Amino acid sequence: MAQRKVEIFSAGCGLCSEAVEAVRAAACPGCGVEVRDMSDPAVAADAKRYGVTSVPAVVIDGVLANCCKQGAIDLDELRRMGLGRA
Repeated sequence: MAQRKVEIFSAGCGLCSEAVEAVRAAACPGCGVEVRDMSDPAVAADAKRYGVTSVPAVVIDGVLANCCKQGAIDLDELRRMGLGRA
Protein backbone atom coordinates (compact mmCIF):
# COMPACT_ATOMS: atom_id res chain seq x y z
CA MET A 1 0.00 0.00 0.00
CA ALA A 2 1.32 3.45 -0.89
CA GLN A 3 2.08 5.92 1.86
CA ARG A 4 -0.89 8.12 2.70
CA LYS A 5 -0.54 11.66 3.99
CA VAL A 6 -3.04 12.11 6.80
CA GLU A 7 -3.50 15.56 8.34
CA ILE A 8 -5.61 16.02 11.45
CA PHE A 9 -6.60 19.63 12.06
CA SER A 10 -6.97 20.18 15.79
CA ALA A 11 -7.68 22.94 18.29
CA GLY A 12 -6.19 20.89 21.11
CA CYS A 13 -9.54 20.30 22.83
CA GLY A 14 -10.65 17.02 24.38
CA LEU A 15 -12.76 16.09 21.36
CA CYS A 16 -9.81 16.75 19.05
CA SER A 17 -7.53 14.64 21.25
CA GLU A 18 -9.98 11.74 21.07
CA ALA A 19 -10.12 12.08 17.28
CA VAL A 20 -6.33 12.12 17.02
CA GLU A 21 -6.08 8.93 19.09
CA ALA A 22 -8.80 7.21 17.02
CA VAL A 23 -7.24 8.15 13.68
CA ARG A 24 -3.75 7.10 14.80
CA ALA A 25 -5.12 3.76 16.02
CA ALA A 26 -6.93 3.17 12.72
CA ALA A 27 -4.09 4.35 10.49
CA CYS A 28 -2.23 1.87 8.35
CA PRO A 29 1.53 1.38 8.78
CA GLY A 30 2.02 3.29 5.51
CA CYS A 31 0.08 6.32 6.72
CA GLY A 32 2.02 9.40 7.73
CA VAL A 33 -0.19 11.02 10.37
CA GLU A 34 0.42 14.69 11.22
CA VAL A 35 -1.52 16.70 13.78
CA ARG A 36 -1.92 20.31 12.62
CA ASP A 37 -2.46 23.00 15.28
CA MET A 38 -5.13 25.47 14.21
CA SER A 39 -3.67 28.19 16.45
CA ASP A 40 -0.87 28.53 13.86
CA PRO A 41 -2.00 31.02 11.18
CA ALA A 42 -0.25 29.04 8.42
CA VAL A 43 -2.08 25.87 9.47
CA ALA A 44 -5.38 27.75 9.61
CA ALA A 45 -4.72 29.01 6.06
CA ASP A 46 -4.06 25.45 4.88
CA ALA A 47 -7.27 24.29 6.58
CA LYS A 48 -9.23 27.01 4.82
CA ARG A 49 -7.83 25.92 1.44
CA TYR A 50 -9.01 22.36 2.16
CA GLY A 51 -12.47 23.61 3.12
CA VAL A 52 -12.21 22.84 6.84
CA THR A 53 -14.97 24.69 8.71
CA SER A 54 -14.79 22.89 12.06
CA VAL A 55 -12.35 20.78 14.02
CA PRO A 56 -11.37 18.08 14.43
CA ALA A 57 -11.06 17.49 10.70
CA VAL A 58 -9.14 14.90 8.71
CA VAL A 59 -7.56 15.38 5.30
CA ILE A 60 -6.18 12.34 3.48
CA ASP A 61 -3.89 12.91 0.51
CA GLY A 62 -5.17 16.46 0.15
CA VAL A 63 -8.88 15.59 0.31
CA LEU A 64 -11.09 16.65 3.21
CA ALA A 65 -13.14 13.68 4.38
CA ASN A 66 -16.85 14.17 3.68
CA CYS A 67 -17.67 13.29 7.27
CA CYS A 68 -15.57 16.26 8.39
CA LYS A 69 -17.56 18.59 6.15
CA GLN A 70 -20.55 17.67 8.31
CA GLY A 71 -18.80 18.15 11.65
CA ALA A 72 -18.04 14.58 12.69
CA ILE A 73 -15.30 12.04 12.15
CA ASP A 74 -16.46 8.72 10.70
CA LEU A 75 -13.71 6.08 10.85
CA ASP A 76 -15.55 3.89 8.32
CA GLU A 77 -15.39 6.70 5.76
CA LEU A 78 -11.75 7.38 6.56
CA ARG A 79 -10.97 3.70 5.98
CA ARG A 80 -12.71 3.86 2.58
CA MET A 81 -10.41 6.80 1.78
CA GLY A 82 -7.38 4.62 2.49
CA LEU A 83 -6.67 5.24 6.17
CA GLY A 84 -7.27 1.71 7.42
CA ARG A 85 -4.79 -0.99 8.19
CA ALA A 86 -3.95 -3.46 5.47
